[in-house]
Parts: sequence; C-alpha cells; structure tokens
Amino acid sequence: MKKMSEGVVIEVGQDFAKIRASKHGDCKSCGLCAGENATIVDAKNPVDAKVGQHVIFEVKEKNMLKAAFIVYILPLIAIFVGALLGTWIANNIGYSERALQIGGGAILFVVSLLYIKIFDKSTSKNDTMKPIIKRVLF
Repeated sequence: MKKMSEGVVIEVGQDFAKIRASKHGDCKSCGLCAGENATIVDAKNPVDAKVGQHVIFEVKEKNMLKAAFIVYILPLIAIFVGALLGTWIANNIGYSERALQIGGGAILFVVSLLYIKIFDKSTSKNDTMKPIIKRVLF
C-alpha cells in the first residue's frame, strides 16, 4: 500500500528534492515534531519539481511500518530480552538478579540504538526506501 502526502519543495539536488511535508490527520495528536510543518523529507524528483512548488509525494507504507518498528518497538524488545538474559545469567552465577536485569536491559537498549543509527544511515543511501514525488500541484 502507498500513502500520498503533500509538501513544499525547499531544496533541489540532481535527482532529489527536500520537501517540507504538510501535517496530515495522523499527526494531529502526535506532538513529536517541533512545530508546524517541521517534517523534512528527502525524496526522488522524477518530475523535476522546483523550489517553492507544492508537490504530492508517495511513501510506501511498508517502508514506514518497517522504520516505525525499528525505531519504536525494537528498543522495547531489546530491553525485555536484556532483562531476561540478566535473569538467566544471575540465576546461573548466583549474582544479584535485579542488577543484572537492569544491566542487561541497558546494554541491549544501547545496542538497539546503535542499530537504529546504522539503519538510518543505510536507508538514507537506499533509493528504494525514499519517497517519490508524483506530481506538482502548483
């Protein structure tokens, strides 16, 4: 499934454009963005949109779900697995269970953040993950 969004081109490169994406219905109650229209998107520009033009761009929902899972759910899973590993290790070596649960959760949480950083860098270079400008509105 693909999701269409609207935005304004704020910068143009050779085959890409930076778009200030307009807020939509899903964003009204979120509050994660710093202010109005704060989301900046790098998108492929096959329609040769110019700076200042309003455009419609397409984002593959599969890519959005994958990124949301990695950014929001993976760290929670890492904390849980780290705490379980801490419990298992504590039971095997006879050390304080709570300390190893906290330590294991913290270590795997940091590992998940490092993975997110690597994922972010790899997706910024991966053209298949980038949104595509479909048409210029005005």
